[in-house]
Amino acid sequence: MRLLLHILVSRFKTRARLEAEIIVLRHQVNVLRRRLDPKPKLTVADRLLFVWLYRLFPSVLAAIAIVQPEAIIRWHRTGFRLYWRWKSRSRGGRPRIPLEIRRLIRDMSLANRLWGAPRIHGELLKLGIEVAQSTVAKYMAKCGRGRSQTWKTFLHNHAAGIGAMDFLIVPTVGFKLLFVLVILRHERRRLISLNVTANPTAEWIAHQITDAFPWNEAPD
Repeated sequence: MRLLLHILVSRFKTRARLEAEIIVLRHQVNVLRRRLDPKPKLTVADRLLFVWLYRLFPSVLAAIAIVQPEAIIRWHRTGFRLYWRWKSRSRGGRPRIPLEIRRLIRDMSLANRLWGAPRIHGELLKLGIEVAQSTVAKYMAKCGRGRSQTWKTFLHNHAAGIGAMDFLIVPTVGFKLLFVLVILRHERRRLISLNVTANPTAEWIAHQITDAFPWNEAPD
C-alpha cells in the first residue's frame, strides 16, 4: 500500500525531485548490499512486483541491483508456463465406454462381417445404447475385414498433388498468442507460405491458400 501511495504522489512531484529521490534510493540500496546477504530472500509478492514492472517497462532491468536481471526474466517465463498450464487444465472429457458395450460392438462386427460402423451404430440406438459412430468404428473388430491401402502408401502415390497446412502457436512476452500458418507441399516438403496473424479467420485462411497455390497448381 505504501508503494502504491508513493506512485500516486509521484505524479505531483517535479522531475528534478524524482530524479534526486531515485539517486538517494539507489545509493541506499548499494549501502545495504555491502551489509546484507548477497542472495536476499524474496517473497512471492516481491517477485510478482518485479515481473509486473518488467512487463510494463522492460528497461527497468538496468536499475535492478539486488537480483540478477536474468532472474526476473526467468520468473516471467515460469509465470507464463504456470498461467498456460492453468488455462490448459483438464475440465473433464468424454465418459468412458463400459466394457460390456465395447464387447458388444466387437461381437456384432464379428457376427456381421458386412456391417459397417453406421449399421452397427443404428442397431445400438435401437437397443437404447447411445454412443457415437466414431466410438463404434474404434471398437469394431479389425481382423478379417480385408486389407486396404495404408495412409503411408496413399501419401507416397499422391505426394506430388497434395498440400498440407498447419497452425503453430507462438506466445509473446505479454501472454498473448500469435498464430503462424504454414503451407507446404508433401513432395520434397517444399515450404510455400508462412504468415502470422493474431486473429485468424476463415476469410484470412482462404486468402492465404489462394495466394499460395495458383489456379493451375492447386493441390488436392
